[in-house]
Amino acid sequence: MTGARIVTVSATYGAGGSVIAPRLARKLDMPFHDRMILAKSGDSVETIAEHLGTDERRQGPAGRMITTLSGVSAALGLAVYDVRDLDPLTTLRRFVEQSVGDIAEGSGGVVLGRAAAVVLGDRSDAFHVRLFGEAECCLLRGMSLEQVPRSTAKRYQAAADRERERFVSRLFERRADDPSLYHLMIDSTVIGIDFCVDLIAAAARRFWGDVAEPHDAPR
Repeated sequence: MTGARIVTVSATYGAGGSVIAPRLARKLDMPFHDRMILAKSGDSVETIAEHLGTDERRQGPAGRMITTLSGVSAALGLAVYDVRDLDPLTTLRRFVEQSVGDIAEGSGGVVLGRAAAVVLGDRSDAFHVRLFGEAECCLLRGMSLEQVPRSTAKRYQAAADRERERFVSRLFERRADDPSLYHLMIDSTVIGIDFCVDLIAAAARRFWGDVAEPHDAPR
């Protein structure tokens, strides 16, 4: 399957995904597609997945989230589900799949989060990247990027990493840190943000065949 070029970026808290991914998009002259936040509720899809279960009541917070999702899904051209009968996780998965699929079939670009490496795993034009780091290094990076004290960053880290991992596992039955999902995995805390951007851009261009393989040096 071929189409618009895609770079998917999966990142742990503090690995710099929110900085590296948009900079990478600019370097590659591609659109940037951020993590999904529902404008009406202000919730990320990862947060929604964390709190949804098949037995959630329609009147509860999770039920209201699904009502919102149903409206958004209709706007995206998905089937309109009766919220009394739907499986919330299935609805959320289809919503995420269509959002990523629309990007792949449209403008392409750099996609942060959304389990995009899983959704686009069978596409030959998608280059998949995972950013990670040792927990303490990611914590320090998170403190710096968000300008928050250690105690606050530690809460953010625990919540974000838990939600992102459960988002992938609950919706797609995969692990976000599974090496088989990615072409390139980088400890972004040890080589710096700018070098990460340059490295990923160079690797993506090689992947797409924009840069020829170097000939072996003469012996």
